[in-house]
Amino acid sequence: SRLRPSRWISRGSTSGANFREMQSTDRPKVEMSDEDWFDKLGEDAFLILRSHSTEQPGSHPYNFNKKSGIYHCRGCDTPLFRSSEKYNSGSGWPSFYDNIPGAIVTKTDRSYGMVRTEILCANCHGHLGHVFPDGPEPTHLRHCVNGAALKFIAEKES
Repeated sequence: SRLRPSRWISRGSTSGANFREMQSTDRPKVEMSDEDWFDKLGEDAFLILRSHSTEQPGSHPYNFNKKSGIYHCRGCDTPLFRSSEKYNSGSGWPSFYDNIPGAIVTKTDRSYGMVRTEILCANCHGHLGHVFPDGPEPTHLRHCVNGAALKFIAEKES
């Protein structure tokens, strides 16, 4: 087991300097009915963001995107990840070693007989994916994100 700086990983859990555990009293800043979410997102993004589904590995073009820019939440347009913090984890999903501070909240996911740390948009509480403690330096984190939960906005060329 690799040693990890306590600044990034503490008490054996997956925690980061730029996100926090969602509390049971937390309410999303953006709320809509399921019907309105479905109309806004379409079926694939709705199933992921609102129903906590997962896309097939390697199926989304963002997994291979090399352009500079910012990845936003498809549900509410909150900036979540910088392309400079994206890397090829080999997992089949877009992976980032860090997120934009305050953009992500986490909660414990006990589905499928596993215990994982789910990541959600802090603004609309849309499901993004999971974070794991096996990423590269400096955080040693891997935010494994469903591409359909994201909207990429490229940097403007000057």
